[in-house]
Amino acid sequence: MPVAVSSPAAPAARTTNAPTMRALVKASPAPGLDLIPDRPAPLGSTGRPLEPGPTEVLIRVHKAGVCGTDRHIYEWDDWAASRIPVGIVTGHEFVGIVEKVGSACTRVTPGTRCSAEGHITAWADYNSRTGNAHIASDTKILGVDRDGIFADYAMIPESNVWPLDPRIPDRFAAVMDPLGNAVHTVMAAGVSARTVLITGVGIIGLMAVTVARAAGASRIYATDTNPARLALARKLGAAAAFNPLPESKGGDGDRWIDAIKRETRGDGADVLLEMSGSPIALDQGFRALRMGGTAALLGIPSRAPTFDLTNHVVFKGATVLGINGRRMWETWYQMENLLTSGRLELDDIITHELPLAQYRRAFELMQSGEGIKIVLDLNGPTK
Repeated sequence: MPVAVSSPAAPAARTTNAPTMRALVKASPAPGLDLIPDRPAPLGSTGRPLEPGPTEVLIRVHKAGVCGTDRHIYEWDDWAASRIPVGIVTGHEFVGIVEKVGSACTRVTPGTRCSAEGHITAWADYNSRTGNAHIASDTKILGVDRDGIFADYAMIPESNVWPLDPRIPDRFAAVMDPLGNAVHTVMAAGVSARTVLITGVGIIGLMAVTVARAAGASRIYATDTNPARLALARKLGAAAAFNPLPESKGGDGDRWIDAIKRETRGDGADVLLEMSGSPIALDQGFRALRMGGTAALLGIPSRAPTFDLTNHVVFKGATVLGINGRRMWETWYQMENLLTSGRLELDDIITHELPLAQYRRAFELMQSGEGIKIVLDLNGPTK
C-alpha cells in the first residue's frame, strides 16, 4: 500500500436540499469514527449528487466487511495519522446493487449485484499497461485516498465493478477484497502438491488455509500465538498448528521447526506464506523453509526487521515474492471459481454480522480478538 500523505479534496458546492445518506466518517484526527446520519450523497463527475458521470456507477451498499486497515483508521495509529485525510468516508469491502450507470457504461446495468476492486487507477502507467495494475503508481484506495463504502451509497468507476455470480452469498461477496489477498498469495506461490507453512493465521492467514487446501496443497502447517486461531486453522485444513512463543511462555519454542522437517524428509516446507508481519515469524518461517523453497510475503512489519538475508535467501536459493493486494483481474476470476466450487470454508472465519449502528461493537470485537471477520449490515440482503 502506498504511504504518501494525502489531503482531502475541497468539497464541491451543494444546494441546501441536496440528498444525504448515512456514512461512517473519520471526522477528527483522533481515535474512533462517527456515524453521520446526513452526510451529503456522493457526487459524480457530473458535479451532481447521485448522478454518475459517463464511466461511473452509483452503488447502493448492502453489506460491508471491516478489515485491518479500517481498524488502523479507527485507532488512529501513526500510519493512519500520516495517511488518512480527516473527513473521509472509510471502508472498502462490500456487496451492493447498482442503482445508476453513466452514459458510457457497457458492462453493468441498474440492478446488477456487485462487489468492486478497491484500488482505483487511471490504467495509464507502466504497470497498468503491462498486466500489473494492482501495483500501479497512481493507485487511489477506497476509504483511504477517496471516500469509501461505509455508507448507503458509493460512486465507483465502472472499470472497478465486479458483477457477482448469483451462487456467491452476500456474506462471502462482502469480503472478497481480503479473500483476494489470500488467493493472490497462495496462487503466486504455486502450492499444488507442495507442503505449505502459513505463519500468522489472522483473517487473511485463515483464509489462506482454506484457499491452499482448495488449491491442492499436500500438507498445510500454521503458526500463531492465538490458541483459538490455531484451533480454527486445524478445522479449516491445517495438518498441524503450532504456537511459536518460547516454551517458557507456554509455546512450542523452535521445536515445531524440527517437527515440520521430520515430516518433510528433513528438508522443510516447500512454500512459506508469511501473513503476520512479525520479525520473529519471518525468521522462523525461513528457517523452516527448504533449500530452494518459495516464500510469499504479505504481512507488514510494524518496524524494519533484522533479517538474515545471507542464510535465509542467498545461500538458501529461495524465491521471494512480495505480495500486494490482488491481481486485476486474474485474482477475481480465481476467487469466483473457488467460491462457486463450494470448496472454500469461510463461515467460521466470518464470525459476526452487525447492523451499521453497532460499528463500535464491531471494532471492539476485533480489538479483543473475539471477532475474526466482521460484516456490517447497511441495507439488508441484496436479494
